[in-house]
Parts: sequence; structure tokens; C-alpha cells
Amino acid sequence: MGEEYLVLVDKYDNPIGSEEKVKCHLPNGKLHRAFTALLFDKSGRLVLTKRAKEKMLWPGDWDGTVASHPREPETYVSSAERRMPEEIGINCKMDYLMKFEYHVPYKNIGSENEICGTLISIVDESTVFKMVEGEIDEIKWISAKELLSEIRNNPKIYCPWMLIALELLDKSEKPMLEKYKSILSSWINSELQIELKKAIRVHLPDDKWRLVK
Repeated sequence: MGEEYLVLVDKYDNPIGSEEKVKCHLPNGKLHRAFTALLFDKSGRLVLTKRAKEKMLWPGDWDGTVASHPREPETYVSSAERRMPEEIGINCKMDYLMKFEYHVPYKNIGSENEICGTLISIVDESTVFKMVEGEIDEIKWISAKELLSEIRNNPKIYCPWMLIALELLDKSEKPMLEKYKSILSSWINSELQIELKKAIRVHLPDDKWRLVK
């Protein structure tokens, strides 16, 4: 299998070329497209996945449900729908919430320099997930209250893009906020957003993240 190429973009998310995935994730990696997908159940619990220990960046840390990269000519939605069975073994229709830019180093190994689309969907709590070897080592459900407690105690074990996506949920497109109001109500509250900001700054002390319009 050949090297995967990612979509390079400018600060407005306009495509400007492509580059090898590995090169995009070096310490001075180029700005590229990514996505983070969040799956909830009807009670508002979120599916978290632990990144495989083989990963180059943030191995063994907790992430949102699925995170990856669109390929040309995919949209954020279609790329997330493609990736679901490849990472957690299910098919799922997604909705687009918003996107953000961030740049964060990982030790002296590499970095993430991305414009990241955030997607959402609802799955039944009885859904059986499949952990794909080399991608995910563990899967768990978590409530907003449980995550609040965990990030207060140990924010370092959570991937920065997941924390940013959750902190920006209230900036999602208005039709999606209305559609998922009952699911997101426990996640969009001032106490959690304050703690999410604190947790993000553990990874990005210089506030290097922003909502992309």
C-alpha cells in the first residue's frame, strides 16, 4: 500500500496541494485537513477511544470516537463515514458541526497542524464496536460529568483536538445545535467549558486554536 497523502489547506480551509501524511506530522508539519467524529447515545454519553500504542503521535491517549483525515474529493462528512467501519467496525451517518484550526507539538517527535472538522451522530447504547488493530486499543462510554472529573485530575491523557472539539460545541451550526439539543445539553455548560479550556492549555499554552468560519 502506498503512502497516504493529505489535503493541504490555507487558513481559510482552501485546498492548496497535498503532502505525504508522515511529512504533515513532523514538528514543522504543514497545515492540512482532518476531522474528529463524536458518537453519542440518546442519554448524551460519548464514545471515547484509546489510540493504539503503535501510533506515532499521542499513543495510548484517549480521543473522541474517530479521528482521521479527508482525502480529495471527500467532504468532512463523507470522510468520517468512510472511516467509521475502518476504525470501529460500524457504519454510521454523520452531521457536520463546525471546524477549528490548531497547532500542537508532541514531545520532540512531531505535531498536529490541522483544520479539523467536527462531526456528530447518535448510536444505540447496545452498539457492538470492533477495535481495529493498530488504530484503537480500548473503547468506553463517558458522560459529561465523568469527563469533567477526569480532565480535572489528569488532562494530559486526552488528545488536544478532542478537548477543543468539545469546548467549541456551542459554536456549532445552529440547525445542528437544535437537532442535537437533547444530546448536547449536558456538554454545553459553563463549568465544563472552563475546565476544557484549562485542559487544552496543558497541551497548547499559547492558545493556538481558533474557530474557522
